[in-house]
Amino acid sequence: MWGFIVLGITVAAGIVGFGIARGFVRRRLRFVDAVRSPVAPLIAGVIAAVIAFPLTIIPLVGHLITVGTAAVFAIGTGLGTASGVKALKRGE
Repeated sequence: MWGFIVLGITVAAGIVGFGIARGFVRRRLRFVDAVRSPVAPLIAGVIAAVIAFPLTIIPLVGHLITVGTAAVFAIGTGLGTASGVKALKRGE
C-alpha cells in the first residue's frame, strides 16, 4: 500500500512539474529570448532538482518524497519547459 502512495506522489510530481513549467514559459517567458536556447530545459530541470532534492532529506517528508520523486519532478520540469518553447514557436 505504501508503495502505491509513493508511486502516486511521484507521478503527480512529474505531471505538476510539467504543467507548471509549460505554463510559466508560455505566460511569463514568451518575450525572453534566452528561453528559446536548447540549454533552457536542461537548466530548468537542474534548478528543479536542486529545489526538490533537499525535501528528500527531511525526515517527515523523506518517506513520501524520494530521490526518484525529485528526479521525476526535475525531468517533468525540463520536458515542460521544452514543450512550452515549442508552443511559443507554433504561436499558441
